[in-house]
This record gives sequence, structure tokens and C-alpha cells, in this order.
Amino acid sequence: MKSLTEYLEFNTKTRRDYINITGEVEKLVKKSGVKEGLCLVNSMHITASVFINDDEPGLHGDFDKWLEKLAPHEPISQYKHNLTGEDNADAHLKRQVMGRDVVVAITDGRLDFGPWEQIFYGEFDGRRRKRVLVKIIGE
Repeated sequence: MKSLTEYLEFNTKTRRDYINITGEVEKLVKKSGVKEGLCLVNSMHITASVFINDDEPGLHGDFDKWLEKLAPHEPISQYKHNLTGEDNADAHLKRQVMGRDVVVAITDGRLDFGPWEQIFYGEFDGRRRKRVLVKIIGE
């Protein structure tokens, strides 16, 4: 069995951002040499997400608006977590909704997606360095 472990790094300029990482993951699948297997893409921070959806800017705006309604950033005093001196309780909640990781099948050396599917890094408490794990296993 072959395997590859790599890390992607992000440091967004804004608190919230949605970044298409499909191309980077595809390069790693090719680098791995795996023809049939699985690819795990995992956010390694509790205020960021990895998810699969369409790469359409209007949809990303809808995500942002919907998440902000579910867990508004302000007032920060509404969250007990922020009593610790943090101001990112909303980011923890947004991550919980959007998910921690995705697993994509690799078939014939390529990510095996449905129509329009792409992999995204979702940042909910940016402006600092964070990592995403990509682990590929298979034959």
C-alpha cells in the first residue's frame, strides 16, 4: 500500500474566508502515485473547516450570511467561551456546522467527484497560521 501525508498552510487576511483547495489536493494525489484509494482532507484547527460543495461565489456568500445568522460574531459577550478572553466562540460553532473533514475516493488516479463538487477550506477565525492535513492511502 502507498501513502502520502502532506500539510497545506493558510493565513487569511480576513476573519472569514472560503478557499478552493481542490487543485492543491489533486496535485498531491498525483504525487502519491495512488491509483485506487482514499484521500482524507482534514482541518487541524477548531475554528476552520473542510467541506465539499460547488465553487460558486453567490453560494459562498450565502454560506457566510447563513452562518452569521446562526452564530453571529457580535456581540461577543453573548458567548460564555469569550469570557476566557477569546472573541471566537462563533467560529467554533460555524466550524461545527460546516464540518471538520472530507474523504474522497481516488479512482484511476483521480479524485472521484460528483458533478460540481470541489473541496474548500473554510476559515472562521483567520489572520493567523493554520494547517490542513491531506492523507492519501491506496494502491
